[in-house]
Amino acid sequence: MDLIAEVAAGFWETLWRVLPITFVLAAAFSALSAWSPCNAGKPWWKKRGLATDVCYFVFIPIFTRYVRIGLTVLFTVWLLGIRGSDAIVAFYDHGHGFLATLPLWFQAAFFIVASDFLLYWSHRLFHRPLLWKYHAVHHASTDLEWISAWRFHPFNLMLGSVAVDVLMLLLGVSPYIFLFVGPFTTATSAMVHANLNWTFGPLKYVVASPVFHRWHHTRADEGGDSNFAGTFSLWDWLFGTFYMPEGKRPESYGIDDAAFPENMGMQFLYPILR
Repeated sequence: MDLIAEVAAGFWETLWRVLPITFVLAAAFSALSAWSPCNAGKPWWKKRGLATDVCYFVFIPIFTRYVRIGLTVLFTVWLLGIRGSDAIVAFYDHGHGFLATLPLWFQAAFFIVASDFLLYWSHRLFHRPLLWKYHAVHHASTDLEWISAWRFHPFNLMLGSVAVDVLMLLLGVSPYIFLFVGPFTTATSAMVHANLNWTFGPLKYVVASPVFHRWHHTRADEGGDSNFAGTFSLWDWLFGTFYMPEGKRPESYGIDDAAFPENMGMQFLYPILR
């Protein structure tokens, strides 16, 4: 019963952290997409698959929180040889080694740059045939909007953002940086998926924009096999996967699988049962 109570408390704590930024994002992108849309059409709250998006929006932060904590504790015991509950809690609270002694702002900056670089390569792997069926969950939305950003299969998360988070923690980054990094990544993920006609001008080769990422959500032959970076388009420019044709905007999104289910639970099962 104590364990159930702790899990329930963590659930509500995570949810209450997510809700304020959710309302801010909803209001901001409602206004911005009406003012400067990339694709004309209905507002985000009338999009196809909105109920599925909302389910992911609630599920993903809770899933990633518990899996990240669990895997970090597991690896601290196995790899680093840390034993005893007090030692594990101290490690998880404060980090360890050289990185943990640096200012939190530096740790946060290091995390944002290093994790984005690692996720760029992880993202490219998930576009290869072996892993694509899991990543297709993220690309299945045909009405691409800011709230579509959280559509991810748990297996995709485990080998993507969760694995990178755990690696950063094992390297010594303090978990306290998530107080800063969490809102930042939530806002930037929502922004690049939003229906906005923003390219960021000359900064497009450094920072990912909504138009940059919306090209990534088109079919592979239209630009979908490019623009893998989540925050810094610099990685795509450096490694030859940058794609933003001048004077043209992406128009259609989704995957070439008419049988792909809409329900979140079935989307979890679909890649496994195929």
